[in-house]
Amino acid sequence: MSKSPQIESKTVRVTLVKSPIGYSKRHKATVRALGLHRLHETVEQVDSPVLRGMIYQVAHLVKVDES
Repeated sequence: MSKSPQIESKTVRVTLVKSPIGYSKRHKATVRALGLHRLHETVEQVDSPVLRGMIYQVAHLVKVDES
């Protein structure tokens, strides 16, 4: 009998505040993988170590709000 407890997913709001134009293809691809397309667009993502790594890579382009 395996009972899995309800784990509350923490979400993070990521906003693109600077254009990735002029940065490497990796940075542009990371911004797209985060779900961001336009400046000042905000997306909510489920917090995870993978997401944190992506945010760390493009920290100079995005703003993060934890909720």
